[in-house]
Amino acid sequence: MNFKFEPTRSFCYRFARYVALQEIQQKPDVMNGDPFRLTELIQTVIDKYLTIEQQQTKIKKAQSDRVDPVHSIIKFVASLLTKDQKIFVNLGNGLFRAETAEDVRDEELEESALEDGDETSSEFEGWIYAFTFPILVNASNPFPIKIGKTIGVVEDRVMTQCKGSATFDNPIILGRWKVKRVGPTELAIHNTLKARGKWRENVPGTEWFDTTINEIGSILRFLAQD
Repeated sequence: MNFKFEPTRSFCYRFARYVALQEIQQKPDVMNGDPFRLTELIQTVIDKYLTIEQQQTKIKKAQSDRVDPVHSIIKFVASLLTKDQKIFVNLGNGLFRAETAEDVRDEELEESALEDGDETSSEFEGWIYAFTFPILVNASNPFPIKIGKTIGVVEDRVMTQCKGSATFDNPIILGRWKVKRVGPTELAIHNTLKARGKWRENVPGTEWFDTTINEIGSILRFLAQD
């Protein structure tokens, strides 16, 4: 691993995320699902790449008189990222383990297959949903609406899609429709709206259309006749 040591908090963040955590994830004992103490494994990676002098370098916290050594900042950031992004299963008391097949719910596996376009997933029963944000709603004309699919809970799926997005408002779920073949149904709706020139192509994200709930419902009713 080639990198230049810098006595900054930005360096500590990059080291924790792109060096320490990635190496820990690839350790055989970790991959086997054995419990481990996160801070101990992080320290082994720190020792591998940083000298004692570099580890003990003190860095001042922005807008504060507090100073922390590099090794402590790296451990703190790695722990924070692990818990926030659920990189490992938290066993408590500083112990973690890698996620195993038993930790993954059937719904998550099916959702992943659906997103990946797995052939068998085309037969999944699920939900077509439509949502937008309050600022975009127009009572009299078509407005931007996101149309997606899920086999799980619509609210959970919408919040997952909106997490981390550049918005200061909560989404509004405008409608949901239970269908037998959720993948092909979503595709048919998208293609119909694209053919009508309703697709918002040059916007962040995908599956956004200038449409209305009535139009979406009309397309679904037509598809149900097949």
